[in-house]
Amino acid sequence: MAQATTKDLTTLPVGRLGLIPLISCKDLGEKVNEWLVQWRKERSHEEFDSFAFEGYQRDSYLIPVQTARFGSGEAKCTIMESVRGDDIYLMVDVCNYSLTYNIGPYKNLMSPDDHFQDLKRVIGAIGGKARRVNVIMPYLYESRQNIRSGRESLDCATALQELVSMGVENIITFDAHDARVQNATPMHGFETIQPSYQFIKALLNHEDGLHIDNDHFMIISPDEGSMNRAIYLANILGVDMGMYYKRLDYSKRVNGRHPIAAYEFLGPNLKGKDMILIDDMISSGDTVIKISSLLKERGAGRIYICSTFGLFTDGLEKFDEAHKAGVFDKLLTTNLIYQSPELLAKDYYISCDMSKYIALIIDTLNHDQSVSHLLNPVDRINRCVSNYMAQYKEK
Repeated sequence: MAQATTKDLTTLPVGRLGLIPLISCKDLGEKVNEWLVQWRKERSHEEFDSFAFEGYQRDSYLIPVQTARFGSGEAKCTIMESVRGDDIYLMVDVCNYSLTYNIGPYKNLMSPDDHFQDLKRVIGAIGGKARRVNVIMPYLYESRQNIRSGRESLDCATALQELVSMGVENIITFDAHDARVQNATPMHGFETIQPSYQFIKALLNHEDGLHIDNDHFMIISPDEGSMNRAIYLANILGVDMGMYYKRLDYSKRVNGRHPIAAYEFLGPNLKGKDMILIDDMISSGDTVIKISSLLKERGAGRIYICSTFGLFTDGLEKFDEAHKAGVFDKLLTTNLIYQSPELLAKDYYISCDMSKYIALIIDTLNHDQSVSHLLNPVDRINRCVSNYMAQYKEK
């Protein structure tokens, strides 16, 4: 069945839809394309024969590009078909560390800088011929360098300004480390999207026996930075939230930082409650594992770690050990960035597929319609929880 949110087609398409997932985002891009092809084949409209809908129903919206490398490691992009007048959506995963390129006899792993340069190469190859260029960058490039301290560079803001100066109209990202970075490009579209619904949906589809109410469930923030995420989700679910903050020893410095003296908990009694521990990203994983162990010491029930981006920079061994020790029950991250085969094989891991959501956003924007209803997941979360909790009323 075609999506109800765009089935009515109250507006004409901005232009012929074109989807360019860079090689870093190939798998996710192909899934998004499949949704778009399916929905548009199921649609009908009295104006389908007009020029406004030229190329609307196709077997694929993917536009092939090549980013060839010279022997020096430098690169260029070639677009393999015309994009003149198209509404183009570029997709890039700057965190995909599985890709390599050659410099002479040496093999180099692609860094976030390499992926961002490839993105700019594709935009450069488009050369202003497309009607509109939109960038979907799930993990916002340099998002952790969003503020300046001392004589530091301000990389995220600079990157956003680079993109809009090249003609990008809209930048769509997920769970930006600090959404205020959009102030760097105030006259252009910028959306940071939360995968809250996808977390709840995936969790309830995989886990039995949960009671999503204030007596049995909680949302936990591992630090001050994720407090807003925890408050938002707790309010939707109607449950309590708690958080940990790091008490630092300002009398000392270790490796340039003040060491953590203690982790302090703020919140109600959590004994016996199941809970979601939510954060935007897992880097090394030390923080979420530490907080999970502290929650268990306080008598927590089942713990579900939810993070938009699973980087796992120190590998998965510590998660294996923590799960075996009963520190947490399940680990949920999205497929917005590269997922290693090792991660996908873990019995404690749940992958949250974001392809349908991205396809909905693209489909809606291509018709120049508001995406506000897509960015607000309250009704979808409540419906999902109500359907899940209905099992207890039937007994």
